[in-house]
Amino acid sequence: MTDIVIRLLQEIEDSILVGLLLAMIGLAVAQIGLRNFFGSGIVWGDSLVRVLVLWTGLLGAMAASRSDNHIRIDVIFRYLPPAAKHVSTLVTHGFTALICLIMTWHSARFVYMEMADGMTAFAGVPAWVCEIIIPVAFLVMGIRYLLFFFRRFVTFDSENPENPSGSGNPS
Repeated sequence: MTDIVIRLLQEIEDSILVGLLLAMIGLAVAQIGLRNFFGSGIVWGDSLVRVLVLWTGLLGAMAASRSDNHIRIDVIFRYLPPAAKHVSTLVTHGFTALICLIMTWHSARFVYMEMADGMTAFAGVPAWVCEIIIPVAFLVMGIRYLLFFFRRFVTFDSENPENPSGSGNPS
C-alpha cells in the first residue's frame, strides 16, 4: 500500500515538474516572439519566468533527493572501505537533513515576512505565493534525508560492514 502511495506522489511531483518546465519554455518563447514581431511582450511575463525557474529548480531538487541523487564529490568515497563508506553516507545524510531543515525554518520565516508585508510579485500575485515552494521543497528534502539517515543508521551491522542490511547474509 505504501509503495502505491509513494509511486503516486512521485508521479504527481514529476507531472508538476514537467508542466512547469513546459510553461516556462512556452512563456519564454512567447515573450521572444511577441517582442520580435510586435515590439512588446507580456508585461509580467519575465517575472513569471523567473518564478517558474525557482519552482522548477526546487521541484527538480526534490525529485533528485527522492532517490538520493544530490550533487556530491565522491573522489575519496570510491576508495573507502565498506564500513567507512557506510559511516560517510550516514554523516552525509545527517548533515544534508540538518541543512535542509535549517533552510526550511529560515525560508518559512522569510515567506511569513513577505506575507505580513503584503508584497506583490507581479500582476497582483502576492510574493509569498511565488516563494512558498522554498520552505516546502526544503522540508520535503529534509524529511527524505532524515529517512535516509535513519534507514542507514538502523541497518548498520558493525559485525559485518560488508553487509549494511544487518541480515547476516551479504548479497
